[in-house]
Amino acid sequence: MSEKLFSKLRAYALLMRLHQPVGFFLLLWPTLWAFWIASSGHPNKFLVFLFCVGALLIRSAGCVINDIADHRFDKYVARTKNRPLVIGIMSIREAFSLLFILFLLAFLLTLFMNHLTIMLAFIGAFLAIFYPFAKRFTYLPQSFLGLAFAWGVPMAFAAQTESVPLIAWYVYLIAGLWTFTYDTIYAMVDREDDKKIGIKSTALLFNKFDRLIIFILQIILLLMLITLGIKLNLNKYYYLSILLVLCLFIYQHILIKQRDPKKCFKAFLNNQWVGLVVFLGLVFGMS
Repeated sequence: MSEKLFSKLRAYALLMRLHQPVGFFLLLWPTLWAFWIASSGHPNKFLVFLFCVGALLIRSAGCVINDIADHRFDKYVARTKNRPLVIGIMSIREAFSLLFILFLLAFLLTLFMNHLTIMLAFIGAFLAIFYPFAKRFTYLPQSFLGLAFAWGVPMAFAAQTESVPLIAWYVYLIAGLWTFTYDTIYAMVDREDDKKIGIKSTALLFNKFDRLIIFILQIILLLMLITLGIKLNLNKYYYLSILLVLCLFIYQHILIKQRDPKKCFKAFLNNQWVGLVVFLGLVFGMS
């Protein structure tokens, strides 16, 4: 492989954030929650595989859309100033070509699924495209990310059961609120840079009340997860997982106490374990 080709492939990988898999897991965990609930612990393995690949493709596409939308702003933000479109190792045209390929591959995956899932996939694609632009006009872009990142929940129910029952929307609400919460922590990392360049976020909206609001949202999340366990008649292992989630939330609050950007970013990353713990709670809670 020539050095030029290797450099180009590396640029594509960086644009898709393949070196930062946390976003993939944050997108994947709620989808797996949904599959296990929809199937009572016995999901269609082929569908789970397709959704795992789809999550990787859609997360990558979301990163590309975000970088295209923000390429004029990213150079002013410490965390994003070295992204491929900013430093010029990839062109906007190449980014759009990659985006087309990612969406095409994701669409081809849906052809193995039922009609309802395909229709929901188009809504999911719209949400993924719309989110990066929300920060231009609202201080609540995290709410749009919540809608987008949780959309795998109704899609998983549709794929597994050919329906989206009420319990699916309850899980969707949990996943969306969780996304809103951890992305507010993420927004705390860029707060000062965002303020300078005019980008809106919940971190700026909540200001000095950010930690209090995150605390309240996490309490609501815990109560909703407990209610979910009651609705599904899950066993003690599920509630043990909720206790572990509480410990993870406490750890996150310790990290964000001083609002130090590096520690806030660490608290954000910690949420991948929250998703995993809830998933394991569902798996063993149904056995």
